[in-house]
Amino acid sequence: MTGDNPKGYDNPDLMWGPAELQARLDDPGLRIVDVRPGERYTMGHIPGARHYPIYAVNCDDTDEAPMNSFVRMWAFLLGHRGVAMDHTVVICGETSGMTATRGFWFLEYLGHRDVHVLDGGYGAWERTGLPTSRDAEPNQASPFRFEARAELVATYRDVLAAIEAPDGLILDTRSPNEYQGTDVRAARGGAIPGAVHQNWIENVTDEGEMKSAVEMRARFEELGVTPDKDIIPYCQTGYRSAHAYFALRLLGYPRVRNYLGSWNEWGNRQELPIEVPGQ
Repeated sequence: MTGDNPKGYDNPDLMWGPAELQARLDDPGLRIVDVRPGERYTMGHIPGARHYPIYAVNCDDTDEAPMNSFVRMWAFLLGHRGVAMDHTVVICGETSGMTATRGFWFLEYLGHRDVHVLDGGYGAWERTGLPTSRDAEPNQASPFRFEARAELVATYRDVLAAIEAPDGLILDTRSPNEYQGTDVRAARGGAIPGAVHQNWIENVTDEGEMKSAVEMRARFEELGVTPDKDIIPYCQTGYRSAHAYFALRLLGYPRVRNYLGSWNEWGNRQELPIEVPGQ
């Protein structure tokens, strides 16, 4: 480990600490996107942050037409907040949680090459004693011209193929009860056949920061989640799975695709196979 990379990540620049962000606050090319609920943003935010509450902005149908419509909507909403492809974007959640990492994944999927997550989120910023604000100005909208990277998203068809693929690995990031089918949040409960399970929260410290590379890698490898695999995380609506995507990106895994539709799609499509672990 080095002083610039105390957690030992392969891709440390994907995550910024509060001090690193503070040093860049005067950069005119910086866009801080605060993804917390509106009432939390109103009570206090990082100076200059733009508000985009992305939770529940979902897509549970990964056929081509609904996917394309959803992606265009996402790009419009980013542009409406004055975010463009040539900006440096830092996503700020309450913690290093699933909403912030969903924003990170989506920007990477849209082709953005300069996007980062604030480690520990607004909670870490406050704990560090850095300045906050309740002021906000209207955003000047700008076009968000994107080129989606198909290799970063999985559809239900991709997941079907991965079940039988020799190098495919499906990672269930939901709670144990969801995985075991006792907490049913779709027409059917259970799991995608062959999926390995790791609750997404295992990658986060009690303070809401990402764990070290040593801690995360040891757990992933114990489950057989290794860099040689084509890994598809999923959850209920693509947020917790985006957190696993981000964790694996930090560790330098080369092939990770977020299943956007996740169980909300899979569990409701009666033609897709399921299993109930333990039965």
